[in-house]
Amino acid sequence: MKTADYSLLCAQLAALVGGVPHQTANLANASALLWQGLADLNWAGFYLREGDLLVLGPFQGKPACIEIPLGRGVCGTAAQEDRTQLVPDVRQFPGHIACDSASNAEIVVPLHGKGGAVCGVLDLDSPTAGRFTEEDRAGLEAFARILERAVWG
Repeated sequence: MKTADYSLLCAQLAALVGGVPHQTANLANASALLWQGLADLNWAGFYLREGDLLVLGPFQGKPACIEIPLGRGVCGTAAQEDRTQLVPDVRQFPGHIACDSASNAEIVVPLHGKGGAVCGVLDLDSPTAGRFTEEDRAGLEAFARILERAVWG
C-alpha cells in the first residue's frame, strides 16, 4: 500500500480551513480530504463531545452510530483517556462498538478545544486489519492540531 503524504494532507487542510469560521464546514471538508487522500478506508469523520457523550459529526462513509458514551468503544476510550487509540484488530479491543461490521482496524485521535479539554475525536476505520501505523498516528495527530487551531482556536 502507498504511504500517505501527511505533509501534503496537512498543507491542504490548512488551506481549506484557514480563515473559515464555520465548524461544520471545516469538519466536513476535513473528512472529505481524508477520504480522498488516504487509501483503504471505509469511514472517516468526527464525533463531537456533548457532556458525557460523543455525538456523530461530519463524516464520509456508511451511516454510523449516533451516540457513543465516554469510555465505551475505541472513540469513547480515546476521548476519556485523551490518548490516540491505534487498534490493528478491532475485534481484540475490549468493548468495541461495531457501527460497521466491515471495519477491522481503527485509529481515533482526540480533539481539544480552548483550555485543552477534549471536545471530540477524529475517527478512521478500515476493512483491513493492521491498516494503521505509527506513521498514520503522527500524521493524523498533526492533522488534528491544524483543525483544533482553526475550529476551536
